[in-house]
Amino acid sequence: MKEVKIETTLQVYTDLNELPNDIQNLMQAAIEARENAYAPYSKFNVGAAIWLDNNEVIIGSNQENACYPSGLCAERTAIYYAGAKYPKAKILKMAITASSQNQVTDKPIPPCGSCRQSIAEYEIKQEAPIEIYFMGAKGKVVKSKSLANLLPLLFESSVL
Repeated sequence: MKEVKIETTLQVYTDLNELPNDIQNLMQAAIEARENAYAPYSKFNVGAAIWLDNNEVIIGSNQENACYPSGLCAERTAIYYAGAKYPKAKILKMAITASSQNQVTDKPIPPCGSCRQSIAEYEIKQEAPIEIYFMGAKGKVVKSKSLANLLPLLFESSVL
């Protein structure tokens, strides 16, 4: 038997004000998208904003449905729209923010497993990393230089 150690390096910013201006703007777009979430069941609003290499910014918010799991997360709403509207554009950066209507959300909220797998698909497709920034409603912001840091053992098409 051989033991393998997998490590991840992330950057943590104190708050939005510590981010570079372009990332502050991207996160602000995600915050605005979060306000458009339709989350009557979970009461957990999520917004995402994607910056493409053509300088377009695509936003998405979570959209729930009484027939779980028919809803869709903010990250996948945004990434699928970007893929549909700009299929040749590369995704450079993604900002994600989440807030709860039931409690204060002051810890960084990373993408769920399904979203990580979906983001991985685009990272692999474009053969370039996607920077991901995530936060709660306030407080610290975490930066990952690549989705691979958040999902180190990728399931991808070469195994099919």
